[in-house]
Amino acid sequence: MTKDKLFFDYLKDVNQGFEGWDFSYISEAGRMGNELLSWSYGSMAKPLVQNAQSMLDMGTGGGEFLSMLRPFPKKVCATEAYKPNVPLAQNKLEPLGVEVFPIEEDTDLPFANKQFDLIINKHESYSPKELRRIISDHGIFLTQQVGGMNDAGINEGLGVPINDEFSYWNLETAVSELSNHSFEVSFSKEEFPIERFYDVGALVYYLKAIPWQVPDFSIEKYIEKLYQIHQQIKSVGYFDVKQHRFVICAKAI
Repeated sequence: MTKDKLFFDYLKDVNQGFEGWDFSYISEAGRMGNELLSWSYGSMAKPLVQNAQSMLDMGTGGGEFLSMLRPFPKKVCATEAYKPNVPLAQNKLEPLGVEVFPIEEDTDLPFANKQFDLIINKHESYSPKELRRIISDHGIFLTQQVGGMNDAGINEGLGVPINDEFSYWNLETAVSELSNHSFEVSFSKEEFPIERFYDVGALVYYLKAIPWQVPDFSIEKYIEKLYQIHQQIKSVGYFDVKQHRFVICAKAI
C-alpha cells in the first residue's frame, strides 16, 4: 500500500525531545486530549499539604506538579527514580526548599521511621510495607495511580499483548494491599476516561515517552499498524483508547 506524505511527516514527531513529565508538545497544540475524571488529585492534595508538618512527594518527575502546591510545610522531600528527571527536579524544587532524593527501589527509601505525616504519590509505584514504615501514625497517604489496563487500545491497535507485569494493578488490589499494611481507606474511586489522539504523530510521540506500554516499539516494526491507525484518523478524525485511573486516600492506623 502506498503511504501518503502526511503520514511520514507525522512520524518525524518521534524525534522530538521529551523531558520531565510534560506532554505539552502534543496536548497544548490540541493533538491529544483526555476526558476529565470525576475527581481532582490536585484539589485533594492542596489542602492536605497546607495542613501537614512534613511531607513526601513520591515520583516527583521534574517537580512540575509539586511546585504548584505551595506554600509548603517546614519539611518537604521528594523522590525520583528516573535518572534524567533528577536534575530537572533539583533545579526546580531545591530553590523552594525541597530536598530531592534519587532512588533505586521502592522497598528501600532513604528516610527514617514515621518521618512524614503526609505522603502524596501521583502515578508512581510504591511498596505498602515501606510506605507504612516512613509514614507517621495517623498520617495521610494520597495516591492517584495508572491502572494495569491503561491505554490497552494502543496495544490492540498495534497487535501487541498487554504487559502482564502490570495487568493485575487495579483499585481492588491496591485497597487490599494497603488494608493489609495498617492503612484505613477513607476514599477511593476508579474510572476509565477516554484518551484521544488526533494524528498518528501525537501517538508515536506519546509512545516514545511511555516505553513500558509497548516495550519493543519502533516505527519500523509497527509501520503497517501505524498506517492503519493513520487511515482511521483520516476517516473518523481521531483514535480513541481508554485510560485506567484510580485514586485512594488512606490513613495510617
